[in-house]
Amino acid sequence: MAEPRPGLALRFQRRFLAARPLRSLPWPELEQSLRTAPDSALLADILHKLESTAAEPLDELYEALADVLKEEEESTHCYKNYLLPSGDCVSLCESTALISGGTTGLLTWEAALHLAQWALQNPSLFRGRTVLELGSGIGFTGIAICKSCQPRTFIFSDCHPRVLQQLGENLQLNGLTPGPEVTWSTQRESQGQEGEGQSCQTPEVMVAELDWGSVTEKQLLALRADVVIAADVVYDPEIILALIGMLQKLSTSRADRKAPEVFIASTIRNPDTYQLFQAELDKAGIRWQVIPAHSSCNFLYDVQPDVTILQLFV
Repeated sequence: MAEPRPGLALRFQRRFLAARPLRSLPWPELEQSLRTAPDSALLADILHKLESTAAEPLDELYEALADVLKEEEESTHCYKNYLLPSGDCVSLCESTALISGGTTGLLTWEAALHLAQWALQNPSLFRGRTVLELGSGIGFTGIAICKSCQPRTFIFSDCHPRVLQQLGENLQLNGLTPGPEVTWSTQRESQGQEGEGQSCQTPEVMVAELDWGSVTEKQLLALRADVVIAADVVYDPEIILALIGMLQKLSTSRADRKAPEVFIASTIRNPDTYQLFQAELDKAGIRWQVIPAHSSCNFLYDVQPDVTILQLFV
């Protein structure tokens, strides 16, 4: 078991004492409180007293307090274990805040859980094939597929640096070691598909920084994806056109290869946004159909959201 993290006051004390002896404070009675305070209220009290007495400014105090509060803000994460039907589990470090580091991608969303459950019920779709996941986030769906569906290659992708960093850490946490980051060379074009359909106990795992607006048809062709999946990527009207454009590139980048099978799971939070996505698919000439899925998800223990999985024909 990991050693408990020192409390806020104790971490402040360590930082502050490293810069200035505690006895230099103008209020000796605060020494004992500083050693036992449970939260940042004491630190604010010290600053308040300091400012109200015209005492010598303690720059180290402000610097130490800023460091500790920043560290506290950045520590809003937890570890979760999701039990798979096989008895294995997916372990993830997740944010406890809906928005952290300027992104919503640092926690697992409901559609990712539903898509993973559906994938585990249809393992033959992924077995021995190359899978590209769009907007992988911190990795739940892809890790579950890698552990249970025996893909030949799984390519995780996202565009946010902080998300990609956390994704890499979660892959390591689950015993998956990603190869060199995809650099968009055409190296993978020469690799054949002879292994398709064959079981792969240890899939090749790759991580790609993929921006839907700037990725090229040639770069997508180099990935040689047989299956493309995504979860909770249809939530903002402003990114729908970029997603549609990327899907169109998939349809024209296949050369003489069979088009990849595409599945997108979405939580219907705003019906207008979801209908806009369907309308833009129609406008782009991308056919779609709803994939029947169970109304409940084994990975969820609270209210079941309205999640739909679409199969797209690019």
